[in-house]
Amino acid sequence: MNVVIVESAAKAKTINKYLGSSYKVFASFGHVRDLPSKNGSVEPENDFEMHWDSDSKSQKIIKEIAAAVKNADKLILATDPDREGEAISWHILQILEKKRALKKGLAVERVAFNAVTKKAILAALKEPRQIDTPLVSAYLARRALDYLVGFTLSPVLWRKLPGARSAGRVQSVALRLICEREAQIEAFKSDEYWTIEAVLTTEKDEEFPARLNAISGTTLKKLDIKDATTATAIKAAIEKGEFRVASVEKKAVKRNPFAPFATSTLQMDASRKLGFSAKQTMQVAQRLYEGIDLGGETVGLITYMRTDGVQIVPEAISTIRNEVEKVYGKSYLPPFIREYKTKAKNAQEAHEAIRPTEITRKPADVTRYLQKDQATLYDLIWKRAIASQMASAELEQTAADIEVNGRDGKTYTLRATGSVVKFDGFLKIYEEGRDERPRAAKGKDDLADDDASRRLPPLTEGSRVTDKAVEAEQHFTQPPPRFSEATLVKKLEELGIGRPSTYASTLGVLQERDYVRIEKKRLVPEDKGRLVIAFLEGFFRRYVEYDFTADLEEKLDLISDGKLLWKDVLRDFWRNFTGAVDEIKDLRVGDVLEALNKMLGPHIFPPREDGGEPRTCPACGNGLLSLKISGKYGAFIGCGNYPECRYTRQLTDQNGGDGEASTPDGKLLGHDPDTGLAVTLRKGRFGPYVQLGDGTEDEKPKRASVPRGVDACTLELEYALKLLSLPREVGLHPESGKPIVAGLGRYGPFVLHDGMYANLDSVEDVFTVGLNRAVALIAEKTAGGKSRFQRAKPTVLKELGEHPDGGPIQVLSGRYGPYVKHASVNATIPNGKDPAAITVEEAVELIAARAVKDSKKPAKKATKKTARKAPAKSAKPASKSSKSKSAKTKTQAAEV
Repeated sequence: MNVVIVESAAKAKTINKYLGSSYKVFASFGHVRDLPSKNGSVEPENDFEMHWDSDSKSQKIIKEIAAAVKNADKLILATDPDREGEAISWHILQILEKKRALKKGLAVERVAFNAVTKKAILAALKEPRQIDTPLVSAYLARRALDYLVGFTLSPVLWRKLPGARSAGRVQSVALRLICEREAQIEAFKSDEYWTIEAVLTTEKDEEFPARLNAISGTTLKKLDIKDATTATAIKAAIEKGEFRVASVEKKAVKRNPFAPFATSTLQMDASRKLGFSAKQTMQVAQRLYEGIDLGGETVGLITYMRTDGVQIVPEAISTIRNEVEKVYGKSYLPPFIREYKTKAKNAQEAHEAIRPTEITRKPADVTRYLQKDQATLYDLIWKRAIASQMASAELEQTAADIEVNGRDGKTYTLRATGSVVKFDGFLKIYEEGRDERPRAAKGKDDLADDDASRRLPPLTEGSRVTDKAVEAEQHFTQPPPRFSEATLVKKLEELGIGRPSTYASTLGVLQERDYVRIEKKRLVPEDKGRLVIAFLEGFFRRYVEYDFTADLEEKLDLISDGKLLWKDVLRDFWRNFTGAVDEIKDLRVGDVLEALNKMLGPHIFPPREDGGEPRTCPACGNGLLSLKISGKYGAFIGCGNYPECRYTRQLTDQNGGDGEASTPDGKLLGHDPDTGLAVTLRKGRFGPYVQLGDGTEDEKPKRASVPRGVDACTLELEYALKLLSLPREVGLHPESGKPIVAGLGRYGPFVLHDGMYANLDSVEDVFTVGLNRAVALIAEKTAGGKSRFQRAKPTVLKELGEHPDGGPIQVLSGRYGPYVKHASVNATIPNGKDPAAITVEEAVELIAARAVKDSKKPAKKATKKTARKAPAKSAKPASKSSKSKSAKTKTQAAEV
């Protein structure tokens, strides 16, 4: 028997069907061991010795593999064909050797395939090799660097900047790009400018637009017409003048197709065209690669999706060209094969481009077997691959200059542009998406592409045209747009930072750490992220510089190419890095905050309208505002005269002197009109809440939690008073005469009558539910026989399919939110993740993580009831007091 090791259960299932009974395929479920998240996992002083650890799930998998290998004839390591895949094979082999699970003489082979098809796998088995040591060395260097940076910088952040979560080698540089762009936007000063737009008509009454381009032979620059007075004067000078065509220029232009997808370009176009995040793109592509059931036959639909390469193997190119000619005709097939070159610096990692494994398998043929996101991504990949070998598009671009003599004696030249597609070529099936600026950010000057794509009517030199309308239009220059995931990936790739396979995880970490948020598909830095970057730029600038990070990536590529020794690279890095850390070891937090005050000044202390000192405290008038750090609440702005002045505000509150004051105990929302007591918004152990007054020694103040789904940052006094008014008496029950009240509890909104609780649909129902509806809800609950302690049955939202270990996986909606279930394991779906969009792979990961977490919990001690032996027949009956105590215990247990 031959034992084959792959990464995922889905791939193992597919490959098992291709190989005969003499093969047994196991899934490692990704990495089988990693550096534990604690100090000492990498020891620089001990020649960078690395200490690996496996979780309980991986230990179980390794145990199964080791047992199978003992009786095997051959061990075949068939993990993914990249750096991470090579590392997984190396780890597995190391563990098996350490366990002495490999019998003497056992053949160990490493095979790599680019597509999960029977043909590709059988071909790979005929060309085995050994593990690529330089590639593993590059992995070890990368993993050690990431660990050393993270576990050295992060504790410094925690000590000097409480509330910060972590820093990373690539994530910090990506965060710097996002924060720098935000600073550019904030510092941007808009300039006013005007354009003169005309609608002209030919003698045949054909309309076309034109724009003023030159005055008396001098070409206008963008900001030359600065105000309405100048623009209006120009308009008056040319209106109803004699317009004639001075020149018409036509030229032929060719547009060539784009290269097939690499990982980064796939992420970019999936973001632009499909609205996918980088993470979603990679998850869907992984499923297409590992195998889809096409009505009884499981097939990998695309080649490996983590690649820098843009080249396609000759046999696939031949199939593509045949398909182009067959479907679109010979005119769409260029007379030569198009060749594309990879931009990757390391040829060992420049695998084949992402393409369909079978070009003749059109999107329409497989759509019925795919989920919607899988179908749209496959369609995108198929079209890009086909288009890459199609003929160029041929366009005719036209530019016409129209002159008019103005009433002021000047000659004005307007330009009309247009473009006509003479032959669509590859555009017949594919056009790359564009990174659109937000609509509000576009001016007429930004729409040159739209103008160029317009068809002009036939124009001849010397012919007359008439102005139907002339308008002076006002514009303002716009700041650079925020990065989208697509444009950030593009920028990182241009700078040579990170790897295409890591971009999705890098973006994910930034969001998980609350360093950035996504707003209208754009990346917006949070204050926490800006603080971290300001700190790193102030005290570790070298390590967030773009050229330093890119240079390190190049060294990693040279290691994998066998041209550098990985430990030499680590030694050079560590020597300088530890020196930088030692320099700020004794720096006081106060010094750090003052440095951040200066670096973040324009953001946290914006200019005042009256021109006064931005840092003057609006409450006391003489204190100086400064950045403050709380281990519990993070960063905020406070007055330097504390405790005499207790003014504070959030970092992003930029209302200056008119802003609402706040105290260390909460933000003042206003005062209760009935009692005159202050109403404050506070943050507690279980989330935000509102409080009325401060209470007394004998009486606690009235409090109410801010419900889920209500944004505490925008909470106003009126809503806070409504919350403090709860529970609300709805009325008296018509039968019992006892009151029915509505309120908010631990499990959400409810109505209560005589100990019977019934759920309400929404928080707003608490304030609006009437007596009739409340009585009906109580009656329905009573008829169902459910007490307040009985839970409603969870709702099944989706049947995901089979778990690799057997048994169905379900997505359910429970009392605490959506979760996935397999057998007896329930795993919560993270906030922000759409339960309807979760995949089998994501569910398996969540369930595995939950199982590991549960396995680490200490076993519950047996209760006296279960531990006690059955009483002998001669035993005396229990005393009255013990009976009472037992009954009381049972009652308490039932209540819990």
